[in-house]
Amino acid sequence: MRYFPAFFDLRGRAVIVVGGGELAVRKLRLLMKADPFVTVVSAEDNSAVAAAFGDRVRRVARPLLPADLTPRPALIVIATEDEAAARVALDLAHQAGIPVNAVDRPAQCDVVIPSIVERGEMAIGISTGGAAPVLGRRVRERLEALLPARLGDLIAFAAERRDAVAHAVPASRRRGFWERLFDGPAAEAVLAGDQAAAETAFTQALSSVDEGQQQGHVAIIGAGPGDPELLTLKALRYLQEADVVLYDNLVSDAVLELIRRDAARHYVGKKRADHALPQEEIATLMIAHARQGARVVRLKGGDPFIFGRGGEELEALRAAGVAATIVPGITAAAGCAAATGIPLTHRGLSQAVTFVTAEAGKGGAPDINWSALAALRHTVAVYMGVRRAGQVANALIAAGRGGATPVAVIERGTLPEQRIIRTHLSALCAGVAHHEIKGPALLIIGEVAALADDGALREIVAQGGLAA
Repeated sequence: MRYFPAFFDLRGRAVIVVGGGELAVRKLRLLMKADPFVTVVSAEDNSAVAAAFGDRVRRVARPLLPADLTPRPALIVIATEDEAAARVALDLAHQAGIPVNAVDRPAQCDVVIPSIVERGEMAIGISTGGAAPVLGRRVRERLEALLPARLGDLIAFAAERRDAVAHAVPASRRRGFWERLFDGPAAEAVLAGDQAAAETAFTQALSSVDEGQQQGHVAIIGAGPGDPELLTLKALRYLQEADVVLYDNLVSDAVLELIRRDAARHYVGKKRADHALPQEEIATLMIAHARQGARVVRLKGGDPFIFGRGGEELEALRAAGVAATIVPGITAAAGCAAATGIPLTHRGLSQAVTFVTAEAGKGGAPDINWSALAALRHTVAVYMGVRRAGQVANALIAAGRGGATPVAVIERGTLPEQRIIRTHLSALCAGVAHHEIKGPALLIIGEVAALADDGALREIVAQGGLAA
């Protein structure tokens, strides 16, 4: 490591920037966040600096002179492509012993200005010592995506309450208090932008310091259709912070790999009507872990509020007084359609889409108004429809939907083993049986199903539901 990482307090201190073009403007955008007193010295056109910063910086239209170094500036930044001007500035800075940063000249730098991730008072610097700046920017982009946008608000929230915590919490327990606070509902509320809820949760946490274990939190998360890259950033954060994860059958192995290694995992089933645990026991388990102070994740395939019974679980948590957060996921219809190039709506073919499930509670028939559905003539996405494919097709045809209506059956959509049957409504049942579609699979019924992109599919099965 050539450069020692440190943070420089420039507030109110003199900084000289040599250069007046776009290169200087880019550096000034970073420097000005630290509130220094900046003088831009440049014989070149500095209209870009004037346009960007106006009177916030002092501008001198000439080369750098020795007199400019009195009083002594804290830092000199050389941001010019004029080699002669850069050389003069470097020599003057080195002779005076003033730290210098020379843009795109790492060998001549005393100071490297890194790629920066900023969240309020938190600043993260990423530097490759000038060896691979593009790679440094890539790392910064990853961190920008992973860190919550309101993390700065959380830092400010904590700073404003440090005195209250110091007064109420003994020194020996203070670190544990802050760790629990940052893992608990107060922090979640701040990150969600709900200051009132955050204040309430903080007050409760402070008042319960002497009561032992504080209550945890449950996040009901949609894992999407299977491809781990389709997870939301918030879902990924919760998975990597979880103490306990309760997951369903429809959550892919690739998504499970993203769970924090030390987290306890509980498989709670949900495969057709075969549930490893009844719904009531799942709710009981979530509540019990949360009351023990755990960060609980309830992980469901697709979106928890679309045929995922997430609403029932949220009601149970609310009734128990357990704090909960819902993290939406890409629902199977959207994910599978995108993965196979099928637009769910398309001008001239379908102006709307309806999501239905072919499964019903306790083995009964699905409560669907087939006549209304058939009359609409738009796209129908059928969840959990493989086992009842024949019933679905017969009901729609009997209600007036044409037997030649295109259908796509997408099995394990978005995953490497994805495959599709393109058939029509009257041949749907035979096609599913012939190709031994087991699921998880989605039925897309309507004219748009004929638009599936052959190039996007791992395995293509011919029109009519029979192998080519």
